Amino acid sequence: MMVLRMVSTASRLRAGLPPLLLGFGLSAALAQGAPPAPPAAIVAPAPVQQPAPLPQPVTAAPIPAPPANPGANPLAEAPTQNPKKSREAAPLVYARVSADPVPTLNPRTFLDTLRAAERYAAFAEAGGWERLPDTLVLKPGERNPAIPSLRHHLTLTGDLPPDAPASDRLDPVLIAAVTAFQGRHGLPETGLVGRQTLAALNVPADIRQRQLAASAARLMGSKFPFGERYVVVNIPSATVEAVEGGVVARRYVAVVGSPDKATPAVETRITDINFNPTWTVPVSVVKNEIIPRMRKEPGYLAKNHIRMLGPGNVEVDPTKIDWKGEKAVNYTLRQDSGFDNSLGQVRIDMPNRHAVYMHDTPSKSLFSRNVRFHSHGCVRVGQVKEFVGWLLQGSEGPNGPGSAWGAIEIETGIADGERRDIKLPRPVPVTFVYLTGYATPDGRAHFRDDIYGLDTPGGPVPSAATEPATTGAIAPRPAIRPARAGQRPPAAADLTPAVAPPRPRRASVPAADYAPRPPGSIPN
Repeated sequence: MMVLRMVSTASRLRAGLPPLLLGFGLSAALAQGAPPAPPAAIVAPAPVQQPAPLPQPVTAAPIPAPPANPGANPLAEAPTQNPKKSREAAPLVYARVSADPVPTLNPRTFLDTLRAAERYAAFAEAGGWERLPDTLVLKPGERNPAIPSLRHHLTLTGDLPPDAPASDRLDPVLIAAVTAFQGRHGLPETGLVGRQTLAALNVPADIRQRQLAASAARLMGSKFPFGERYVVVNIPSATVEAVEGGVVARRYVAVVGSPDKATPAVETRITDINFNPTWTVPVSVVKNEIIPRMRKEPGYLAKNHIRMLGPGNVEVDPTKIDWKGEKAVNYTLRQDSGFDNSLGQVRIDMPNRHAVYMHDTPSKSLFSRNVRFHSHGCVRVGQVKEFVGWLLQGSEGPNGPGSAWGAIEIETGIADGERRDIKLPRPVPVTFVYLTGYATPDGRAHFRDDIYGLDTPGGPVPSAATEPATTGAIAPRPAIRPARAGQRPPAAADLTPAVAPPRPRRASVPAADYAPRPPGSIPN
């Protein structure tokens, strides 16, 4: 019977297999006493199945580095005829933020900052600290004649213990002091002295005192309702802090307003979370950005899923509008919800007269930068879904009493694509502050760049066309006083900083936009 089976099998395979494979299959069958494998198994053998490994603890593994030759095929033994580029999105990268549990703002910040301003005023009166060479670069173990001046500076500011042994070398004790200095200035905590750290070290004591005094003045009269849970956005830091029980529970990178579209100071409460929000384009954006774009690209609105609405929210065909003029500002432009919506998938509502809010964004690459001043005034939050999870703690979940809004519930609530508004049972206080210098209860003074030029009236405001550098401070620039009738031409003595009038708040939002509706009055 075995022979008959072999003959029958051979006759079935003879027509479709080459002699070599046929002989191989028959000999294997005879050797094992079993029929040969089907043709498909011979032509395209499956990989060998290994026994399943025992369950192991899950650990975060580092992302492997790309191969030295990007064009090389790591599976050269099985090349494909038509290799395709991977469409998988690159992993999100977020700029590193401080792990310091002390919040930027607490009920003591105003008084602590005033005391720090007095201390830095004494430093300035005593001569401050010596400027370090502009070319100075220090690595661990290096000796340099500028190190004694560096040690004196860090001892004054409390980063280096007064009893630290003297040395002209960047030793471990000095590295720790440099790291502490970098942490107070929002710089990468490397312990090395490079360009950014050197620039921050060379800011004079009187400018640091002015930063502290100006920040304290901006806090004067604040009535912010500190509670068990609150949120702080320090605009110069471009970070969001979720504070609970007096410590920072979570700190997130943020993108805040550019110098020409500044994020305003705000004190209010977070009241609602919106999933899959729409975005109502503000009049200023329609006038300054949409109309010029439509003149060049008539399909721009359709491409970006922006609808044009007339009276009664009746949709209007954009091709019927004369874009040569400015009649389009009389219509409402509203972007549909979706992943490409300018607000992303989440908006965090916080009623205020400036109509600004926090939200997600489809442009997440900016979160990887150390300098994040790119928005139109609102605050884009990195890892916003995790932040929303913190805000929704204590809220009834989607499945009724007893359920909660966990990570899975949030993802599911967004995935269905439907607009969903969730009201917080207890609104969370939130404040947007502008602190370029502030002190914490432990006496440490922290500094950030004066990105909007508010510390020095008449000083420079960086151009939106250039990305400002993180230097620890922006040096003041002299302003020429305007000449009066019959006055002589300005001389060098006239090149003193002039006090500029307060900059008026942009009136880009009509009164109607403050009514309860999707608050898209300030773009992202």
